[in-house]
Amino acid sequence: MGNVNLVSGPATYRIYRWLWASLDWLFPPRCAGCDTPGNRWCPDCVRKTTRLPAGIGADEEIICPSCGAPVKLPGFCVRCQETPPAYQAVRSWGEFGGPVRNAIHQLKYKRDIALGDALGQHLIDLLRVLGWEVDIVVPIPLAAARRAERGYNQAALLARPIALALGLDYSPGAVLRVRETQTQVGLNLIERQKNVKDAFRGNTKLVRGKSILLVDDVMTTGATLNACANALQAAGAVHVFALTLARAIADPERR
Repeated sequence: MGNVNLVSGPATYRIYRWLWASLDWLFPPRCAGCDTPGNRWCPDCVRKTTRLPAGIGADEEIICPSCGAPVKLPGFCVRCQETPPAYQAVRSWGEFGGPVRNAIHQLKYKRDIALGDALGQHLIDLLRVLGWEVDIVVPIPLAAARRAERGYNQAALLARPIALALGLDYSPGAVLRVRETQTQVGLNLIERQKNVKDAFRGNTKLVRGKSILLVDDVMTTGATLNACANALQAAGAVHVFALTLARAIADPERR
């Protein structure tokens, strides 16, 4: 497996990375983005992914400090001004398309669970750049039916290496899905918001007084992230931040 750092990070994280590297030696991987042999996620696919700005530094593209959407002038975007989200900020590593879309499809539907480690490295690097102070890393909970069908939660596969690498608590039970929802695919913003309204409940014992980092694979409208953030704040969380591997950008004006 190429480009694996088995030295940095806490001891538990180094062991975690060593185990995945050992599996790659035994079962040589193919890139989930382009199917090239030798890497789970190759450097060429990383280069081909359109990176999204973190909003750090004078040379960065101007973005909404809350939802991360590109804006023409410094300040919050129109949507966040009209309806402020419950989360403090959300950022995504890359635009949803091309190789990263292929990789996320592999992670979600092809049982390629090793990709959680490979793709999670980008979120680890992004969080280090952002410098957010968080206490607990929490994956967006998957609907019970989809969890039973899939056998795992792809958001958890991205969230766990973040917690291990940065020495943070990992707590998938901090927010629970208490109502089944239909898939968000094909729904517009209003439909998505209605679909996930009151679908989550925060665990007060775990989150009261804490700063939470939510993790998911893709952000489309942010409705699910916001619903989870609402539930966590209602349970006593002080701050809620969110990271996603990719972000779907459908409106050219928002580029």
